Amino acid sequence: MKQHGKKDASNGFTMMELLIVLVIIGLLAALVGPNLYKRIKPAKQSVANAQIQNFMTALDGFFVDMGRYPLTSEGLEVLRVLPDNAPGWEGPYLRREIPVDPWGSPYHYQNPGRSGGFEIVSYGADMREGGEGESRDIASWESIR
Repeated sequence: MKQHGKKDASNGFTMMELLIVLVIIGLLAALVGPNLYKRIKPAKQSVANAQIQNFMTALDGFFVDMGRYPLTSEGLEVLRVLPDNAPGWEGPYLRREIPVDPWGSPYHYQNPGRSGGFEIVSYGADMREGGEGESRDIASWESIR
């Protein structure tokens, strides 16, 4: 028969057990977190390079149909939306909407660019021209590797 007034010790965790579990989780996070963060930075640059490559393929399709690359004023949007007075346009040349770069900024398209042809640039984490590391610019003329 069960006695009233006594608590059963097996009904839950003690405060000490919970604190030990939290300390272990904190230690694991401290060890794994920095390594994971180091892998995210290069991944964003790889995504930007891949997106620029995708734009370049779409721009080549546009060139085949139109005999020219889009003007700066038309931008990358012309790969998705039929421009005014554009006989020969067979788009859309991209399946999805124009993405922003991995840092949340739009890609910058210019024709003619610094290298003579068109250029597509992501300004990296600092969202300004130039920079090093994660803030390094990623440009179409450099992504051909």
